[in-house]
Amino acid sequence: MTALAENLARLEGHLARFREGGIANRIAGEDRPGSGGVFRTTSPVDGSAICDVACGTAEDIDAAARAAADAFPAWRDMAATERRRILTDVAAAIEARSEEIALCECWDTGQALRFMSKAALRGAENFRYFADQVPGARDGRHLKSPTLMNITTRVPIGPVGVITPWNTPFMLSTWKIAPALAAGCTVVHKPAEASPLTARLLVEIAEGAGLPPGVLNTVNGFGEDAGRALTEHPLIRAIAFVGETRTGSLIMRQGADTLKRLHFELGGKNPVIVFDDADLDRALDAVVFMIYSLNGERCTSSSRLLIQDTIRAEFEARLAERVNRIRVGHPLDPATEMGPLIGAEHYAKVTGYFDIARQEGATIAAGGEAVEGAGFYVRPTLITDATNDMRIAREEIFGPVLTSIPFATEEEALAIANDTPYGLTGYVWTSDLTRAIRFTDRLEAGMIWVNSENVRHLPTPFGGVKASGIGRDGGDWSFEFYMEQKHIGFATGAHRIPRLGA
Repeated sequence: MTALAENLARLEGHLARFREGGIANRIAGEDRPGSGGVFRTTSPVDGSAICDVACGTAEDIDAAARAAADAFPAWRDMAATERRRILTDVAAAIEARSEEIALCECWDTGQALRFMSKAALRGAENFRYFADQVPGARDGRHLKSPTLMNITTRVPIGPVGVITPWNTPFMLSTWKIAPALAAGCTVVHKPAEASPLTARLLVEIAEGAGLPPGVLNTVNGFGEDAGRALTEHPLIRAIAFVGETRTGSLIMRQGADTLKRLHFELGGKNPVIVFDDADLDRALDAVVFMIYSLNGERCTSSSRLLIQDTIRAEFEARLAERVNRIRVGHPLDPATEMGPLIGAEHYAKVTGYFDIARQEGATIAAGGEAVEGAGFYVRPTLITDATNDMRIAREEIFGPVLTSIPFATEEEALAIANDTPYGLTGYVWTSDLTRAIRFTDRLEAGMIWVNSENVRHLPTPFGGVKASGIGRDGGDWSFEFYMEQKHIGFATGAHRIPRLGA
C-alpha cells in the first residue's frame, strides 16, 4: 500500500463520525444544532461532500456569548497554576491527536500534509507557550511618586470573539484562542465556514483536557449572520479577526456601537527585495518557499519579487525552472508540495489573474493555467515583465502567483516596496549590513526578515501596518489585547489634600 493510500485509509477512520453525525455547535459544553439548519462542507481535493455542519445565527451566538459570560468569573478567578496546568494538558492532547488534526485539515483545506503535520504541532506549541506565561500575565509595576505607592496590574477583559480564516485554520485558531484563555478570558469562536473540521476537534480536545464548559464555545455559520451577530453582541468585549481587509473594515463598523476592542490580522502584498550582493542560492530557496508553500494562501506570502536589474535575467530564469518543478498533487501524498485551492470561488479569482496579467502586458513565465481534473488545482505561476502599477502587483491574489518587478537602485526598490496599501511583512536579501539597517528602517511593514524566510518566534510581535491590520499578537502583546490595565494608588502618608468649602 502506498503512503497516499495509507493516509486516505486513516483519514476515512477519522471522518467516519463526521459523515454520520455531522458537526454541531458546541455551547456551554453541549452539542447544539444550528438555528439556521445545516450547510454542507465539501473537500477541495475532489469536490466531494464531507459532512453537514450546524448553521449558526444570531440566536446561537447569543447562547454562546451568554455561556461565555457565565463561565467567565470562575475561569478568571481560577488559580494561575491550575489554569496553566489545564492549558498544558490541552497542548499535550493536541500532540496526541496531531495526525488526526493534520489529515482532516488537509482534506478540508487542500493544504499539503508536509505543512499541515507541522501546523498541528505548532498549535500545541502555541498552547504550551502561553500556558507558561499564565503565572506572570497579571503582574504589574510599582511606580512610586512623592505621595503614593502606585501599583499597576492587569485583569482579563471578559468574553471575547475569535473569527478565524480557512487557510491554516487550526494553527491560526490556537494563535488567538491560547493567549485569550491564558489571560483569563472566555471565548466564542466562529471558524470559517469553508474549513470547520479542526475547529470542532479543538473544542473537543480542550474540554477533554479539562477546560471547563463554556470557556470555549464554537459556533459555525456565515459571516453575514453568525459573524455579524458576534461582532455586534454586547456581552463580547473584544474581537480578534484574521481575514481579508474589506471584512476587517466591516467588522470595525459593526463593533462600533458596543465599543469593541479590535485586533485585525488582514491582507498583504508583501515584497521580497533581492539585491545583487545577496546569497542568491539561499534567496532563491526563500522566494520559492514564501509564495508557493501553503498553496500561496497565506497572509505573509512574498507575492511581489523586487529583483535588482543586474541579476534579473539569471534569477528569473532559475526561478522559472524551480517553479515548473514544484509537485502539484493530492495533499495527502507525502511527495506533494502544493495542493488544490480552497474552493470554486477562490479558484475562479486566482485563475482570473492569469488573463489580467496578459491583458496588462506582463509575461507568464511559468504556470498560468489550471490543472485538469477534479478539485481546484492550479499550476504555480510566475509573472515577469511587470510594473508596480499593474493589478497583479497591487491586489492580493492569495494564491501561488508571484509577480516579478525589476529595480535599479536602493531608493527605487524602497519606493516600489512601500507603494502599496498594505504593510504586513517584508523580506530583504543583501550582504550589506548598513543597507539592511537603512532599508528596514524605512520599509513600511509590521514584520521584516533579513536574509531569511518567515520564521515565527512566539514572543515577538506579529501584525501589520496600513491596511494589513491593527494590533499585535505574540508574547506580552497578546496579553495587552486580552487584558485591561488597572492602576491603584496607595497613599504613603497624610499628604495635603486641597479643602473646598471648608
